[in-house]
Amino acid sequence: MECKIKNDIGTIYITEDVLLKVVGYAALECYGIVAMSSKRATDGLVQWLGRENLSKGVQIRSVGDALDVDLFIIVEYGISISVVCNTIAETVRYKLESMTGVKVNKVSVTVEGIRV
Repeated sequence: MECKIKNDIGTIYITEDVLLKVVGYAALECYGIVAMSSKRATDGLVQWLGRENLSKGVQIRSVGDALDVDLFIIVEYGISISVVCNTIAETVRYKLESMTGVKVNKVSVTVEGIRV
């Protein structure tokens, strides 16, 4: 999946890999997030991923001319999970829209674990 943005000068193509990395870096900048995680469909194990694999904790779906973003994260123990998730959702939406020009319908955040 790649995004296509047309303007009066021409067409801009943004690959899915770029979108995934923008979302991953935006999420990891937020306070309270420790790591991105990913569920493997085959065995249901949760993988702990560092910065080099941050795109694996992100799923993007194209819905019409906009995107739906799903994040799978590990949060820090002792903080308000709802506040962290709201902050991440707002930050990811803002950065993705401002950096790429692609409209974002919704950002869903799934907390896969807590690290002490």
